[in-house]
Amino acid sequence: MAYDEELADRIRELVAGEPDLTEKKMFGGLSFLIGGNMAVAASGQGGILVRADPAESDALVATTNARPFEMRGRAMHGWLRVDPEHLATRSQLATWVRLGTAYARSLPAK
Repeated sequence: MAYDEELADRIRELVAGEPDLTEKKMFGGLSFLIGGNMAVAASGQGGILVRADPAESDALVATTNARPFEMRGRAMHGWLRVDPEHLATRSQLATWVRLGTAYARSLPAK
């Protein structure tokens, strides 16, 4: 499955103006990186992949519609997946984009 280009455009609109922003195809989707660190991606599996502080990921999974991102059957701490039905409004998407961009900005540039 290819990533949702409309969703990618919605993310692009929200991250416009971020300093040191780049786009890169990865994880089967289109990732938005800040300082070389992935913040959020339109996932090739649908929905988005969000990078979050690993110390907060368990709480986010417990209190939101996010679930852990799994790679090769292993949950990746600090990486969250949010399904498309939870991203219908600008506000819903913006919440996750803000979370991902804030965490990416907190990391040293690559």
